[in-house]
Amino acid sequence: MTTPTALHSLVYTVIAAGVYPNFNGVGGAGQLKTVIGALMTIVLIVAVLMIVVCAATWAVASSHGNYSAAMKARTGLLVAIGAAALDGAAIAWLNFLLGIGPTL
Repeated sequence: MTTPTALHSLVYTVIAAGVYPNFNGVGGAGQLKTVIGALMTIVLIVAVLMIVVCAATWAVASSHGNYSAAMKARTGLLVAIGAAALDGAAIAWLNFLLGIGPTL
């Protein structure tokens, strides 16, 4: 195991030699953002459709006394709401990462 001083001297040697990672080696961040944005849009549309269908199923099943179906519809509704929330958080996370990427 290397000591912190040995690790620091190795890092300073690499930096002094002019060895840096090539951050421009991977291009296409704009295309990646477009593709991921399209996929997230599809996920959000499916989640909203699931919310509508599960809410309607929950209402109809509850009014007809079918409590087993009502519980399954309620679970589906909560899963759809969770998926929509995670999708919204993923958009914010992606924008943050793509914004911080060029500054590294």
